[in-house]
Amino acid sequence: AARETLDAYFTEAALAPFAEVFTAVATDLLATTPPDEPIDAVDDLGARFAVRAQSAWLGWPADLEDTLLDWMATNHAASRSGDRDRTRRVAEDFDAIIRSILEPRRAPGAAAPPDLTTRLMRDTIAGRPFTDEELVSVLRNWTGGDLGSIALCVGVLFEYLAANPELQPQLVALPDPELDAAIDEILRIDDPFPANRRRTTCPVRIGGADIPADAVVKLHWTSANRDEAVVGAPNRFDPARNAEHNLVYGIGKHVCPGRPLATMQLRILLRVTLDHRRILPADTTPEREVAPVGGFRRVPVLVSAP
Repeated sequence: AARETLDAYFTEAALAPFAEVFTAVATDLLATTPPDEPIDAVDDLGARFAVRAQSAWLGWPADLEDTLLDWMATNHAASRSGDRDRTRRVAEDFDAIIRSILEPRRAPGAAAPPDLTTRLMRDTIAGRPFTDEELVSVLRNWTGGDLGSIALCVGVLFEYLAANPELQPQLVALPDPELDAAIDEILRIDDPFPANRRRTTCPVRIGGADIPADAVVKLHWTSANRDEAVVGAPNRFDPARNAEHNLVYGIGKHVCPGRPLATMQLRILLRVTLDHRRILPADTTPEREVAPVGGFRRVPVLVSAP
């Protein structure tokens, strides 16, 4: 029932008005990016773009940028630690940020801005309003989950293109659907989302192994996306061949609902960048993330004039 309501926020028609907004965010950010100085594609570009684009989409105040950036860094550190109490506290901190946005909109006499967050607060699930707990949960997934994800994706994309500069002019000339496919293929080759968990609803036999009902199964997306029995040479860049096998956004009923938004944001940032700059490797070697986080912690690059 929730998906029936929430999926409407990610349709092509619903997202179309934000293309110009995201383009302005990417253009402004690139304008302040020095062309001859190394930057970190993850934090300096990816994280800031994610926060500004997502805040613009939701109608959140721009002065939350530093708070959200600090939370992203704290969240990744907590994830790396494997300390569940630490990750719980970080999640609670983010819930408090969300409530600080919701509560003023409900204050007596307050004029709630006509943005997406207000629309969500007034929306319904199965004919009833969302509870506060549900609103916080939805917005946590739309932001806490997406901000770090976009930053990690930008790191993977920029690292790959810096290492394969001949691909950059080819991508500039592609129409949007083909550019989207190229982005997905780079993320398949180096998937920044290593794993997820699911619970079996019945006994099942997979790959010669018997798994009972009600078992928690860890799905290793990165390994699946590089399965030689499916994609052949896992490092070969072949968007058309591998598109139907790509599991970056999951599959089935639990496929990531925010895929259209993430795809749009990544495409716009990459197109704006390649329209005006070229991505070159810096002198410093990229630094990998630590499981359970994937991708890169730092990707030093030069975003130079063509």
